[in-house]
Amino acid sequence: MLDIRWIRDNPDALDAALEKRGAAPESAALIALDEERRALVARVQDAQARRNAASKEIGAAMASGETEKAEALKAEVADLKQFLSTAEETERDLDARLRDALARVPNVPLDDVPVGADEDANVEVRRSGEKRTFDFEPKEHFELGEALGQMDFEVAAKMSGARFTLLNGGLARLERALGQFMLDVHTIEHGYTEVNPPLLVRDDALFGTAQLPKFAEDQFLTTTDHWLIPTAEVPLTNIVRETIIDHDYLPRRYTALTPCFRSEAGSAGRDTRGYLRQHQFYKVELVSITDAETSIEEHERMTRCAETILERLGLHFRTMVLSTGDMGFAARKTYDLEVWLPGQGAYREISSCSVCGDFQARRMNARYRPEGEKGTRFVHTLNGSGVAMGRALIAVMETYQQADGSIAVPEALRPYMGGIDVIGAGG
Repeated sequence: MLDIRWIRDNPDALDAALEKRGAAPESAALIALDEERRALVARVQDAQARRNAASKEIGAAMASGETEKAEALKAEVADLKQFLSTAEETERDLDARLRDALARVPNVPLDDVPVGADEDANVEVRRSGEKRTFDFEPKEHFELGEALGQMDFEVAAKMSGARFTLLNGGLARLERALGQFMLDVHTIEHGYTEVNPPLLVRDDALFGTAQLPKFAEDQFLTTTDHWLIPTAEVPLTNIVRETIIDHDYLPRRYTALTPCFRSEAGSAGRDTRGYLRQHQFYKVELVSITDAETSIEEHERMTRCAETILERLGLHFRTMVLSTGDMGFAARKTYDLEVWLPGQGAYREISSCSVCGDFQARRMNARYRPEGEKGTRFVHTLNGSGVAMGRALIAVMETYQQADGSIAVPEALRPYMGGIDVIGAGG
């Protein structure tokens, strides 16, 4: 959420930022609503002051025998009370309308983010690793998985419908190994604290990370009014909601391996085959909480942490900075890691690392107390995939496939596989 005071002082800057995102200008409507609210607040304050003064004057008038004046003052106080009763309700309504309007405005991109309408304007930053060459025609992951009898879409569909998958045997173990490997690297080497968070959260948690109200249709809501988390970003970031953190305790870095649940409401007809786009999937999430001065540096660090996972797995990938029209609602800048899938012959996003500034912190009222200062500031938040396990499984399957349809286990994962180094032919 943006600061309405900043919007009042920088209306042209907001509208220019929204134009970069391909969105309509909002400053005039937001400022008009804020001015209406502020004008009413001023009238309420004046009425309260007059009511208090008139109440005192009533006592003085009655003491001096000025009955007619006292009655007039009583009538004035009654009118003021009636006005205040109505005005305070109107003020609450205006507060809610302004908050809702601000909650639907996306974050302002950093100056170095490429301007463009969509993914075609994304800019490649670097590449890592080499594409594997094959002496046979590489298959897609779902062809490999079904042939092994370890990736079953039909059985999952009977239980749950489309966009669910049942893994078994070696592939189920391989996905588990990926998660354990990622957690070990991020906790032991990268200094993240492992968290086992709730998978069900309330409205305020999703509002805090900006999934609500704008993206409600992308979420799953239970009959108890809890939401299934779309990513562990939600509970990990909300760890600091409604708190004031001492500067010495920053940065805070959290990681979690959790199931994630997404309705995929806007993806009808996309990636309908295979394991790429699911309603339920596993992901290792990274979240950092920093001060204002170090968030940009932390963004680069987080991205390198995610890149390390792909490098250790021996996967070819490229790092992209997303354009203004392609990055997420809460982000100021985003790096996507796109892994090469030999079976598809295409790069696909496997991790997205974003710096959000104080956008989420304002929604959560998460603050820190800078050293030597009396006041507080909003923290800066960052989140990234470290990485998506289902997509990592796909990349490993397609990259390490062999001519007979078996899948070699990457060296980094072998300590987690109980001696299995090839999946297939009994693996």
